[in-house]
Amino acid sequence: MPVIRPLPPELINQIAAGEVIERPSSVVKELVENSLDAGATRVEVDIEQGGARLIRVRDDGCGIVQDELQLAVASHATSKIGSFDDLEHVASMGFRGEALASVSSVARFALTSRAQGQETAFRIEVDGGKMQAARPAQHPQGSSVEVRDLFYNVPARRKFLRAERTEFAHIDDLLKSLALARGSVEFRLSHNGKPVRILKAARDESAALQRVAEVLGEDFPAQSLRIDHAAAGLHLSGWVGLPTASRSQADSQYFYVNGRLVRDRVVAHAVRQAYADVLFHGRHPAFVLYLELDPAGVDVNVHPAKHEVRFREQRLVHDFLFRTLHEALAQTRAGQLGASTQEPMAATPPAYAFASAPGAPSAPAWPNAFSQSRLSLGVRDEPLADYAALLGEPSAPPASLAFAANTPMPEAADDEAPPLGFAIAQLKSIYILAENAHGLVLVDMHAAHERITYEKLKAGRACSNLRSQLLLVPLNVSVSAKEAAAAEEHADALADWGLELSRSGPSGVVVRRIPALLEGADVAQLCRDVLAELAQHGSSRRLQELENELLATMACHGSVRAGRRLTVPEMNALLREMEATERSGQCNHGRPTWTQLSLPELDRLFLRGR
Repeated sequence: MPVIRPLPPELINQIAAGEVIERPSSVVKELVENSLDAGATRVEVDIEQGGARLIRVRDDGCGIVQDELQLAVASHATSKIGSFDDLEHVASMGFRGEALASVSSVARFALTSRAQGQETAFRIEVDGGKMQAARPAQHPQGSSVEVRDLFYNVPARRKFLRAERTEFAHIDDLLKSLALARGSVEFRLSHNGKPVRILKAARDESAALQRVAEVLGEDFPAQSLRIDHAAAGLHLSGWVGLPTASRSQADSQYFYVNGRLVRDRVVAHAVRQAYADVLFHGRHPAFVLYLELDPAGVDVNVHPAKHEVRFREQRLVHDFLFRTLHEALAQTRAGQLGASTQEPMAATPPAYAFASAPGAPSAPAWPNAFSQSRLSLGVRDEPLADYAALLGEPSAPPASLAFAANTPMPEAADDEAPPLGFAIAQLKSIYILAENAHGLVLVDMHAAHERITYEKLKAGRACSNLRSQLLLVPLNVSVSAKEAAAAEEHADALADWGLELSRSGPSGVVVRRIPALLEGADVAQLCRDVLAELAQHGSSRRLQELENELLATMACHGSVRAGRRLTVPEMNALLREMEATERSGQCNHGRPTWTQLSLPELDRLFLRGR
């Protein structure tokens, strides 16, 4: 057997570098985070050959005194924590005390720093883990770190580096994400001596939104909702993109926990569920969100590169994120502008308070509140009749919320016109053309009416007693031991949704009752899906999602079809319903229901004014 012996310090640091330093952008991340922890208000990053030749990071932070320069490069030496209690309340970006030691072990490393209040700066150099003594140098207050010839002594790692353009693109993306985290800090990036990106410090809300626009695109502010909400010791702020501003890739999603950019399955699941009802299949939302909570409520010491975190109250965080985003998206109505012109949602803990659109009535509490206009629009009654038979006949809706198809719309000046304006024509029996204060509005009448009907069905379902169906023969379902435990723990919550389960052994459950609305569904697969989510996230919306899928199908079949000729009053009735209906900017499948062509856009089509 080989003899057991301690590893040399240089080899220990190179092993650590394999976990922390994946590519040049990893070096930039560690160095810039150190600058931010030092209180820097300006950070400059100079790159040569994609970072393979040179990475230089300068800041105007507090600096490092001479006696601590060598210790700063030593392994597991840090000023950010000193006890286990500090580790459980980490508020800084870095805390492991191994970044500089790891970087200096795989590159030619130099650190120059002048501490606050000191007249002289000092420089220390490390080559392949071999440290030289500190010597005086010229430098303003702050620090500069130079990393040259990355992986020069680890040829196998250097072979894995990509093309210069690719590596620099990773650095650019990283710096943009850090710039979003610290709006009050100025960032400058150059490549091969040429300035590439300058992000000025943001001093107010408008400047912060401008920085977001520089990173996510100029169109994002006008196509986003402002979020600012607090409850249960959690505070969520930032911007979420409207469903119509979705992307084909998840490349514009920035989520920060106490200022740290993280990737977390709980967060991703909550966001995905919040957008489930409004996003087209295969599309991804864009957002910049900041979650603030007590540092003791989140464990950041779960990944060497600090990309992941673990929430101590995972279910609370998940439900808070879902409800906040779900309610924010629910308030979007056709005709509304982006959030850049809206007030942020009030941070009024613990209630989830979200302002409705001006003049918009609250969601009606009956399945077929659209019944009167439904008759005039020639909508099929069978799906709604099936739903009424399931939940019972509702009382008639108030006359104030039912639009009479034979009532003409009043005349109004441009500045008094409703958001979607007044109908002027119908195109090919598919689209409604309307005129508002901004120009021309085009509406897909089937998609719009489908969303209206769907929201009313959901509102009726939410305020009606849930009916469940007793299985003639109880069904045994094999699940994992963790899922069986979840069924036992959440039995009461499942019963509230009409799903009665009981544990039948270490890895089995018995199903005795299911929601009547889901009769005919694959009960075994349904139970596995629900229990899998409960076991992983502590909550599940699979039952509600399946019911919503059924209601969406009913709404689709119960909505006005393309090819149906509508009168002008009928078209206006539909427009008014769109303005009062939640999520009416998209149909049940996530497709847009309307679009606006402004007068300047129309002028450009005809070259007017040129």
